[in-house]
Amino acid sequence: MLKGKTALVTGSTSGIGLGVALGLARQGANVMLNGFGDVDGAKAQVAALGVKVGYHGADMSKPADIADLMASAEREFGGVDVLVNNAGIQHVAAVEDFPVEKWDAIIAINLSSAFHTTRLAIPGMRAKNWGRVINIASTHGLVASAQKSAYVASKHGVVGFTKAVALETATTGITVNAICPGWVLTPLVQKQIDDRAAREGIPVDKAQTDLLREKQPSLQFVTPEQLGELAVFLCSPAANNVRGAIWNVDGGWAAQ
Repeated sequence: MLKGKTALVTGSTSGIGLGVALGLARQGANVMLNGFGDVDGAKAQVAALGVKVGYHGADMSKPADIADLMASAEREFGGVDVLVNNAGIQHVAAVEDFPVEKWDAIIAINLSSAFHTTRLAIPGMRAKNWGRVINIASTHGLVASAQKSAYVASKHGVVGFTKAVALETATTGITVNAICPGWVLTPLVQKQIDDRAAREGIPVDKAQTDLLREKQPSLQFVTPEQLGELAVFLCSPAANNVRGAIWNVDGGWAAQ
């Protein structure tokens, strides 16, 4: 379905981003990866699907790096047809104790980076009259949790940004939507589980179950593969008139 098109997925060397990149690659999309960690492993997984794969190590908190990432995709692949804004970080603290530098970094990476990539991708999409912008928000873009003021603010911002750009492109072949995952067992969430286990002096498996029971009625983690398949649907002709949708995949979290 996506043969000949290029997908750029930020924060895609592991977790949700890699799951989405693999889902798009299975549909024939060439992929530009971004992120830290096991870059070679991620590239190998995508390349094994028979598509072209590139990588750029842009720091998504820096607009100049983002501009170079987008220019690199243009040089290597001729532009970006599918933009998936997934890069994100987290910090947990009460607002009065929240480090200012952590607030600034979370807003920059989780929210502002989506603005910078989108503003640079839209002109090329307009020229082709086809494009997909998929923003990975969070159930925390719909509801809040204590101790996560910056993350919640950033993800609510992504939801609002998605709706605004969807309206700006509503009469074009470009669609803009957001996916709001609940708990996914990514390195980011595993760290929260490990921290909880240490803080409460309980086994890691109990900390994991307790985390799910608090928020996610299904008591099951969402998987990167499920999110990848939803991204594929949003790229399909069946989703041509899905615009400004905020699609939660959260085991019933936001339904409570």
